[in-house]
Amino acid sequence: MDWDDSAELAAFRERIRTFFEDNLPDRYKRAAAGEWMRQMIPAPDGEPMYFDEPSWDHDRLSTDPDARAASREWADALAAEGLVAPAWAKEHGGAGLSTLEQFVFNEERERAGAPRVGGTGAMFLGSLLMVYGSAEQQAKYMPAIANGDIQWAQGYSEPGAGSDLGSLQLRAQRDGDEYVLNGQKIWSTPQTADSMYALVRTDPDAPKHKGISFLMIEDFHIDGITMRPIENAVFDHSSFGETFFDDARVPAENRIGEENSGWYVAMTLMDFDRASISNTAEDRSLLGDLKEFLETPEGAAKSRLAESATIRAELTDRAIEIEVGYNLSLRLASLQAKGLIPNYEASIGQVFSKALNQRMARTGTVIFGLYSNLWPGDERAPMTGEFTRSYVRTIPSTIAGGSAEIQRNVIATRGLGLPRG
Repeated sequence: MDWDDSAELAAFRERIRTFFEDNLPDRYKRAAAGEWMRQMIPAPDGEPMYFDEPSWDHDRLSTDPDARAASREWADALAAEGLVAPAWAKEHGGAGLSTLEQFVFNEERERAGAPRVGGTGAMFLGSLLMVYGSAEQQAKYMPAIANGDIQWAQGYSEPGAGSDLGSLQLRAQRDGDEYVLNGQKIWSTPQTADSMYALVRTDPDAPKHKGISFLMIEDFHIDGITMRPIENAVFDHSSFGETFFDDARVPAENRIGEENSGWYVAMTLMDFDRASISNTAEDRSLLGDLKEFLETPEGAAKSRLAESATIRAELTDRAIEIEVGYNLSLRLASLQAKGLIPNYEASIGQVFSKALNQRMARTGTVIFGLYSNLWPGDERAPMTGEFTRSYVRTIPSTIAGGSAEIQRNVIATRGLGLPRG
């Protein structure tokens, strides 16, 4: 495993850091610096609703012209350097970065507090198109993703198919040159996306993992598709949604890969998804912000740090765990850089980082004691209520993206060679 930047990688890091400093719009710099108070507006029933600081996903569709302009400015700056999809080859609109360069890019992006552009289209769909897509599909979809012109939602989970994704039931019945879709998807983000790529059941009589196809639904506004937001525990109705399909028709040419082989198409990138640096980088940044705040007069007055050696020790534990998580991510990047595909190693990284997210959030609420009862939007809340919000939001961390139980099974059978129970 490589801990230190090579001379070339150090030069690349400096170039990327300068790029963020020179090109990140002021709107996002202010949010990263903590200068953006979370907005509070009344809900229809009179209860308060809170919205997070600016995000590219929401800004691109905002009715505020300044927000839309900032989102376009940022997407254009990234696209000019191929950095919307930095892992893609240059001929596809990417930057052709190596695995370690991608690691550094993501690390510096988190350090700058810069929003990601392109979402799952840039992270996953484009890579699938490069491997499984036809030349026509690549030419049609990849330029729009690389330019930040389109946002894709991921349609995997259903009400009865989460961790057991193979049980999905969204039916796609072939009718000539089209598929007719009936069923439901959940937990995706249709409110901020233009399109969805989805796993659909094309053969209901086949074994559950073998009757699935991978289908791109490029227009959410066709007949037969209804979207409905789901308000989560932090009163955010813009991050989750459910999508209903009632005889919605999608061209068969939008299928990626062979019919009934969609499960294997979708699983291709799951290990790389679990190898992400983002979670650990976010915790490292959050810990730095927390330490800075605790050194201010307000932080000292609103924290329990001075009165409890136990709390100070817990904060130290989090700092150590963040470095452990960072090294697990760096190990995965080093494996990929050597042409190896992480498998159980990626599951180790995910189990550790998701649990660390939860511990970090809970440590913050303990440090601020009763002040943690103040919800984001209250001017008295320390760090604008960051830890109160993250405490609630991290409840499902060890479920999303593959539950911890599933990942531990992967570690046990593939990593330790234990027999299946």
